[in-house]
Amino acid sequence: MYKPTILVWSGSAREASFNKKLARQAAAFAEEAGASVTFVDLRDIPLPVFDQDLEAREGEPENATKFKALMKKADGMIIASPEHNSSYSALLKNTIDWASRQQENEKPLECFTGKTAAIISASPGGLGGLRGLVTLRMLLSNLGMVVVPEQFALSGAGDAFNEDGTLKDDKKSEAVRGVARALVSATSKLNAKS
Repeated sequence: MYKPTILVWSGSAREASFNKKLARQAAAFAEEAGASVTFVDLRDIPLPVFDQDLEAREGEPENATKFKALMKKADGMIIASPEHNSSYSALLKNTIDWASRQQENEKPLECFTGKTAAIISASPGGLGGLRGLVTLRMLLSNLGMVVVPEQFALSGAGDAFNEDGTLKDDKKSEAVRGVARALVSATSKLNAKS
């Protein structure tokens, strides 16, 4: 039986990031739904700010190559995006910019094209980072990803988690589970052998 591979990551490097907590919760639900899941913390693979002169001079950074290898292996992704000034974070965009660079023996946008994505966010504010998801959906779609309609924005994130990182509210937890299930289902259908 086909088991989709899902890469889960957050566009926040902060150690106590609400988006990292939400990403880990979504990762657990994707695994529960039958996927093989890898969670990656961008803090563990730091990248320089994208600079084409740097790339020309030194080549692709080692950590960009590492992250791209994880992306290539994945059938789909769950991305938890902080909202910075009504859009996605600079860290998230910088990571995507490096991953989008075509190297020798790579197809254009190989890390993105035809892969599925689910987007979620968390914020202490009342909208839960929802405005950032609008621009993230557009970006990922433009890169050739199939972004599932289901998404989730967690408001009041400062008080939303238990000490073990799970969500306190059952309805919110079920909403995240629904997003993860939708992604696993869509990914399975798109990659099913005919």
